[in-house]
This record gives sequence, C-alpha cells and structure tokens, in this order.
Amino acid sequence: MTGKSSHPNPNLTEAEVGTVYKARRGRTRVALVYPNRYHVGMSNLGFQTIYALLNGFDGVVCERAFWPADEGPAAGRWTTLESGQPVADADIIAFSISFENDYPYLLAALDQAGLPLYARDRHAQHPLVIAGGVACLLNPEPIAAFIDCFLIGEAEALLPRFLEVYASEPRKQNLLETLARTVPGAYVPALYRPAYNRDGTLRAFEPTAEVPAQIQRVYVQDLSHASTCSAIITPYTTFDQTYLIEVGRGCPHGCRFCSAGFIYRPPRFRPVSLLARQMEQGLSLTDRIGLVGAAVSDLPDLPQLCRPLLGKDVRLSFSSLRADGLAPELLDALRQSNVKTATIAPDAGSERMRQVINKGLTEDDILNAAETLVANGIPNLKLYFMVGLPTETEGDVEAIVGLCKKIKHHFLKSSRVRQHIGAITVSLNSFVPKPVTPFQWVPMEEVGLLKKKIRKVKNALKKVANLRIHSDVPRWAYVQALLSRGDRKVADILVRTHANRGNWPQTLKSVSVNPDFYVHRDRAWDERLPWDFIDHGIKKSFLRQEYQRALQGLTTPVCRVESCQICGVCDPERSSQNLDSKK
Repeated sequence: MTGKSSHPNPNLTEAEVGTVYKARRGRTRVALVYPNRYHVGMSNLGFQTIYALLNGFDGVVCERAFWPADEGPAAGRWTTLESGQPVADADIIAFSISFENDYPYLLAALDQAGLPLYARDRHAQHPLVIAGGVACLLNPEPIAAFIDCFLIGEAEALLPRFLEVYASEPRKQNLLETLARTVPGAYVPALYRPAYNRDGTLRAFEPTAEVPAQIQRVYVQDLSHASTCSAIITPYTTFDQTYLIEVGRGCPHGCRFCSAGFIYRPPRFRPVSLLARQMEQGLSLTDRIGLVGAAVSDLPDLPQLCRPLLGKDVRLSFSSLRADGLAPELLDALRQSNVKTATIAPDAGSERMRQVINKGLTEDDILNAAETLVANGIPNLKLYFMVGLPTETEGDVEAIVGLCKKIKHHFLKSSRVRQHIGAITVSLNSFVPKPVTPFQWVPMEEVGLLKKKIRKVKNALKKVANLRIHSDVPRWAYVQALLSRGDRKVADILVRTHANRGNWPQTLKSVSVNPDFYVHRDRAWDERLPWDFIDHGIKKSFLRQEYQRALQGLTTPVCRVESCQICGVCDPERSSQNLDSKK
C-alpha cells in the first residue's frame, strides 16, 4: 500500500471534495477525526497534513469527521464529511489530537460513532482505532485505555510502514502485535502493563509480549523533500481562505516551559527555494499566505522569501515572530498585508523570570518591538504572559504590570506620531508544567493562588486606557495539567466526566483517584514518569540540568543543530538499543 495515488488535486475547495471521493470507493477507508469543531480542525495544519498524506497512498481513501453539533445524529449515525458514510463503518478511525483538553471529545466521538469506549471491549469487527498528534507525542497514557494503537512521531516517517503492515495482516490481534514489534513509533497500550508503588507512583512499565520496552519517537530528519501545506482551502476557519505553509519544525530557543522546543528537536527548517515554490502554488488558489512554525522568524533567509511578494496584492501572515527578529522585510510584509494586530510574547514581566524560563528576550527587545510595530502601521498589540511559573515571586507578578505600562508608554509615543491610537490586549495564562520539559518535575501552583495573581494584575491594569486584559480560568488549567501529567488511572476520570456530560467539578469530587496527585505534587528526580517509556532522544540528565540552571537564573544558548551532543538528540552514537534519554 505504497506509492502515490490518483488523487486529482492535493489542494481542493470544500465544494470539490464530494465529487473526488465518489471515484475512490473500494479502498481502505480511513475516517480522520478531529475531536473538536470543524473550524478548529480545519485551522490545524497538522490535521490537514495527515489528510493529504493518507490520500497520497494507493489503496487508501481518507475522509474527515468532526465533532458534531449538539443537535447531531443519534449514536451510530455520525458520518464523514466526504461520503456521508457512518464513521463506524470505516476500516480505520484515526484521531488527530493536538490538545489535552480535547481528550473528553475523544470519548464523546467514540460514543457518537456507536463504539465501546474501552479498546478492550471492541472486537475484531470494529474499526482499528489509532491516534497521533502533539498531545499523544507528549503523554498518551491518560487515553491509552481507549486507543488500539498510537503513532508516536511525525506522520511522513510513520505512515508508509504502518500502512504496509496494515495491508499485510488482516487479523486484528496479530496486526497489533506486528505493528508494535516492527513499526518504529507504533505504541499498542494493550501490550504494556504498568505497575505501581504503594504511594501511587509508577514502579515499572513493562511489555507483555515480544515488543520494544520503549517507543522511539520517529521524525523526518530532512524536511527539504517533505511539503506541509493546506490540503483544502475554506473560509470556515480561523485563517479565512489562507494557504498555510509550514516553514520548519521545532524551535532552537529552548524556552523551558515549552514542549515544542524539546519534543521536536532537532529544529529543522525547509529551504527557501522549496518554500518559494509552495507560495507560488498557494497564490494560484488564494491571495493569502500564512507561514507556520514554532519559530518562523528564525527561518534562514526569511527576508529573502518575503521580498518578492512586496508590492504585490498578497497578504502574508506569520504564526510566530520573536520580538528580537523583526527584520525590515517582515515589517514591510505585515504593513502590506494590512495586519491590524501583532503579538509579542514576553511570557514573564521581569528580567529575572525571563532568565529562569530561558526566554532570551530583554526588556529593551520587547519595548523596541512594540514601538517598531506601531511605527510600521500595525495599530494594535497583543501581549502574552504567564503566572505561576517556577520560582515566581510577588515582585515578578508586579513586574508584569510594570512591563505592560512601559509597553503602553512606547506604544503611545509611536501611535501619536501616526496620529492613530490603537489598543493593547494582555492575555494572562496559568502556567501548566508539561512533559519532556525541564519543568516536568514541578507542581502546578494552587488554583486559589493563581486566581489571586490574576486578580492582582487585572486590578492594577483595569484603569489603563486602551488596554484590555483577558485571562484563562485556573480551574480549567488544572484540568489541562491533570490530562497532560496523568497516567492510565486518569482514564477512569475521563469516563466519569463523560458520564457526567462534561461536569468536571462534579466528577473531581466523586472519583476515587486523587487528581491533586498528578497536578500539585513535586516529582522526585528518580521517579518513573508516565511518559518515560517514550524515547524522544533527549537525555533526562539534560532536562534536569536545565531545571537546575533555571533555579540559578542561568540561560542556555540556542540549539546549535548537529554541532553539539549536549541534549542527546544529535548524538551519532545513540541507538534504540541503548537509550540515553533515560539515563
């Protein structure tokens, strides 16, 4: 089941999709599910990428399914978008899961399809249920009970071998064992058994069959031959009629709170020549191009890529630009594209706190960026901050207020020159410790204290003209921490929440599992963590060292790809038989 298909056009409008799929009957049918609404899923480039990749294989037809509206069909009659066939009739149901908060939608989707929630209760005639995406790459254990097979890593490197094995083994149990044994990145939870200490921590995580003891994350080493672009252009997304292009994966800066800077190591960028061709392809479909990546402004020769579009009727947007990476060509592109709001992410208010998290931005970088953006015709700014970061003091929280006021001063000075004063929006979020980061051992701060800090910032800024402040809800951040840091016991909490129709407060009061154990507990250095069985290539000793450097307020230089072996990912002597990531 390899090779390219006869798919007539990898870039379709929604109106064209139905006619395409009528000609593709009789193939292995994959229902690709995004466990959230249509506009959310179609705004996700990862979801669109999987859709295009699967339809690029002979013998496969991939159709999309999104979480239906509240007035959706009865259980078992939930259908795919392309053919209108029941999701439960597919050969494979593939979940693309980017966020832990979508886990409850996973259970609701299985229920809506008319399938048993637990994998152990589904028989051989049921579809094979697989899952992948960023959330699964970090820690799949909270939903392990519901999934037959996870694909851990990047789809371009995983799907060819997965589909080859799938086509060769019709019996489900044999298929799962063969996948786990022969496909790098394939994780079959039923073939592994966790054991616990008396205090509830993991004692062991062992295979119950002849399968690898650890799952190795699979990734594409060279992106120069792997295009990642929008598969379907639609107005019903966050990025209205925008052709999205991924410029690279990973981020070289290593912010200690950010999982993307670690699980996608080494950072990789596509060559400008390839991106230029992708932009030409996109401009044949729409006048809006969106460059996507964790570190777009770090793309080598990004100004060179933007320069040919200046002066043309093209709107160019960027998913992320650092305050210290605003080249003139980028500012020209933003101005030409009539961008009204630019985002700066200081993440912390004080210089000390930014050193703790290894942000790599000075206060001057931030203030200069604010002034420069407004001077270049972008009237509105959005600022991102976090509260509850490790070692945070009251002074650090007050520094958020102080920095916002300084930004407002520079913002006003630049706005008055242009005789137009826009608005500043401050987004204040609770810090959630994530797996595979230097902060994976630390507890999340208590909800009451987070509320107090948010209230303090809001009260101090509420009378500042032209400044709005929005914050997340700490109790939902608590749920996110539970789902991102939990083990297999969290599945029981998810099932109870599903039975309670999403009522988390009622659920957390009634379950026997203590959610605080996962959210508010300090982890010991030698504790076996629920996600430790996944080998991301990063030495655990490196993450510990980064946490210790954080406590000392020491920064770490940007990742020097392939020129060092500090974190372990680029170590040429590393092998799957002797994994450095657990040392």
